[in-house]
Amino acid sequence: MIPTSKDMKGIMDKSSYRLLQLLSLAWLACRPTCSSITTYGTIIPQSPLVEIGKEFTATCVLDKAAKATAEDIYWKLKNITVPKEQYTKINDSAVSVTITITNETANWLLCEKKGSPLSLNLNQVIHGILLTKGYPPEKPVNLSCMAVQSGRKMSSCVTCTWQPGTRDERLKTTYTLFSSLIVSNKSSKANRSSGYIDFGTFPSFMELAMWVEVENKLGKVRSDILDIYAADLVKTNPPSDVNIISENNFSRTLLVSWKHPIHVTYVTLKYNIRFCTVGSGDWTEVPPNDTESYKESFRLQYLKPDTEYVVQVRCIHHRGYGYWSDWSANSTTRIPEDKPTTKPDLWRVVIPSQVKSERRVQVMCKDPVESNGRIRGYSIKIQDGNWMTVAVNDSDLDSRSQERKIIPLYQIPWSDKRRGLIELKAWNSVGESPQASLGIPKLTQEPPSVESLSWFTQQGGLWVKWQPPNVTATGEPYRSEVTEYILEWVSVSDGAMDWQRERRHTRTAAIKGNLQKFNRYNISVYPMYSGWTGKPLTIAAFLEQGAPLEGPSVKVRRTGKNEAELEWMEIPLDKQRGFITNYTIFFITGGKEHSIVVSTDTYSYTVKRMASNSKYVVRVMASTVQGSTNSSDLSFNTLMYAPGQIEAIVVSVCISFLFFVVLTMLCCIYKMDSIKKKIWPPVPDPSNSTIAKWSPDFTSKADTPKESALGDVSIVEVDVFDRKSLCEEDKAGLPLKKDKYLSEEHSSGIGGSSCLSSPHQSVSDSDEGGDEGQTTASTVQYSSVVASCGYKGQTPCPLPLSGSSQTPSFARSESTQPLLDSEEHPEGPESHQRYLRNPYFGRLPAGNDGDSGDLEDLNQMEMKKQGLALRRFCPLEEDFQQTTPTEEGQSPDGQPGPDPSYMPQLSGYRPQC
Repeated sequence: MIPTSKDMKGIMDKSSYRLLQLLSLAWLACRPTCSSITTYGTIIPQSPLVEIGKEFTATCVLDKAAKATAEDIYWKLKNITVPKEQYTKINDSAVSVTITITNETANWLLCEKKGSPLSLNLNQVIHGILLTKGYPPEKPVNLSCMAVQSGRKMSSCVTCTWQPGTRDERLKTTYTLFSSLIVSNKSSKANRSSGYIDFGTFPSFMELAMWVEVENKLGKVRSDILDIYAADLVKTNPPSDVNIISENNFSRTLLVSWKHPIHVTYVTLKYNIRFCTVGSGDWTEVPPNDTESYKESFRLQYLKPDTEYVVQVRCIHHRGYGYWSDWSANSTTRIPEDKPTTKPDLWRVVIPSQVKSERRVQVMCKDPVESNGRIRGYSIKIQDGNWMTVAVNDSDLDSRSQERKIIPLYQIPWSDKRRGLIELKAWNSVGESPQASLGIPKLTQEPPSVESLSWFTQQGGLWVKWQPPNVTATGEPYRSEVTEYILEWVSVSDGAMDWQRERRHTRTAAIKGNLQKFNRYNISVYPMYSGWTGKPLTIAAFLEQGAPLEGPSVKVRRTGKNEAELEWMEIPLDKQRGFITNYTIFFITGGKEHSIVVSTDTYSYTVKRMASNSKYVVRVMASTVQGSTNSSDLSFNTLMYAPGQIEAIVVSVCISFLFFVVLTMLCCIYKMDSIKKKIWPPVPDPSNSTIAKWSPDFTSKADTPKESALGDVSIVEVDVFDRKSLCEEDKAGLPLKKDKYLSEEHSSGIGGSSCLSSPHQSVSDSDEGGDEGQTTASTVQYSSVVASCGYKGQTPCPLPLSGSSQTPSFARSESTQPLLDSEEHPEGPESHQRYLRNPYFGRLPAGNDGDSGDLEDLNQMEMKKQGLALRRFCPLEEDFQQTTPTEEGQSPDGQPGPDPSYMPQLSGYRPQC
């Protein structure tokens, strides 16, 4: 059995290891005789070359001078101690270590021993070696060789290329290219990836063997041997003198000619031709079978008239050996014009008209796909009319342009009840195109539209999908089946439009126009019924959506106490950059932000539950599927009162005031008499007084009483508040002032008028603080006839006997108001006086026939309001007949006597008892 290479390698590794150990022991044995230098030991091998990724074994052999054993040895890779598990003890003075070499492995391997306890250095280095790491050479792959043309023959040098190894070449590596012929072998130094061998003469019709060897200190490797025929190495120059000839009689062909690059004795060639229009870069190759023969010309057919073409030619060994030559230089020419072979693309746009029941139709078209030259104009015919010629400027139509421009032709009014055909032909310098027709039905008889329409984006394009229309029953002149579809799209931003035609069985199509991102397009699909247009179905779409360019324009339409109505304008369509999915209202107050999301068709919203009399900052955010944009911030304040609340308060106050006024007026009307008495009290007229008639001893004649009559009258002041009578005895204790309180003139009689006209001091002149508002002229005096019995709380006197000289007394009062009703109508079970009614003096007692009134039955408050001051005259004793007092103010018995004159009250007005 023959051992394999792996087995041989294993045997060699074991033998090397044993040899290394033997050499180490031999070196140790001869070392004392070989060197006089004292050493502690050595590492075998010295400065080795190691392979990365493989294991390496080194042995440390101790000298006797080391004074150590194998147990004291440590291995280190620079500063890292190798684990004891990787050690192998050979004997008491030799220890080996096995490590795996990596890129991270340190370059120095050290053998150390333990130091003595007294030594400052615990470990001592015995020996160290430098590891040189690297990779063995890698096998080259993909070897290929080529021989190029030099002049009119093949070059004698063969150039080869290969792919070297990918590992880092840390070690010096050499590359050698070898070749083997039948007669000789050749080699040459090469670069890392290429090299060449010079044969002196190209070995035509011979077989060669080619390979590459790579070598460094870790080994040698050889590529696979390339066995090849010399013909497979050949690469000639491209054909020369390529020429293109255009023939007038052949408007769709070009004749291409060239010359052979090398003589046929060296290589027999075949050719390849390719062509394209100028500027397109879309090359078309002639099938190889058409140019297999050894020729120098070829005719290109089925080309477009009035088109400029570029032609290139290349060549190769006629059996396909070797390599294709490079393409020849460009050769350019133009084919003559020909008449159009396809119809113009006729279309129309319906424009709303201001005239009722009428439309305006804008007829437009594109060049025929095969115009075969420059279109000079169009001939158009509407229904049964005559053909009209529409000339087109050269700048508008250019057959060389890659983009088919839209040409507006004619705009005509079209009644809603009219149907008809529009026919169109295009013409150039050679002839006319086939005729195109477009039918426009009545508005009420348009064929049905497609059933559904949708869109989506895919691979950077905009796609449209639809379902065919239901055409089970359509009348003439329309057929019942669709012949094609027209896809029309209009840009919302600039109004640019375009269209394309799709076949009848198409259900999904990509828009072929130059669409812009973030631009909105209205896409319509028209089913065509043998040239008659059906109803369109339109949908809006975007090639790509983004966030809006600007936010909505927001304003506050109305503010209230707890709410505010916001209104915003729709973002212009050319700035939306996508479909608005929703609006979000943000309003901020007091540092807190709230948000409300509303639908896309909402352009006003009333925010409720807001704080009154507060400042708010609001903004509206418009969102699409790709982002959102906010409007500018808007500030406003809510109201303190709700609308109408102030008006309600004012109306309530007015109604309350009106009710109060009405109620007051009703009270005034109801209490009219009392109010009149309060405001305008009845004042008695003294001129009409007939007090003299009251005395029973006098006639009814109004005689003035004599002055002497006062001698029989005593004045008694009655205080209605203290309910006490001031008789003659009480009056003696009152301080009288003649100048102020005593009348200067005695009254001439009870019934006379001297009580008003006598010059006496007025109540308003009193020094004791009388009322400043009263005057003498406003003072009203009252008199009453009183029986000899007591008055108002006094003990009644017995009735006078017949023939008695006692006469009735008179009472007089001074007041600014008339007597109260309670005084005018006294009631009481103990009263026996009778009162006589007089318009000036009120009620007075007349003898003992009537009832005696009681002042306690009077209303004290009313008496205070009326300000009454009553004077009462008590009856005189029968023995009192003195007419002239002994002293002024004194009675005969020494007591103060009555003053026959009128005596005013002290301290102004004073109520009487």
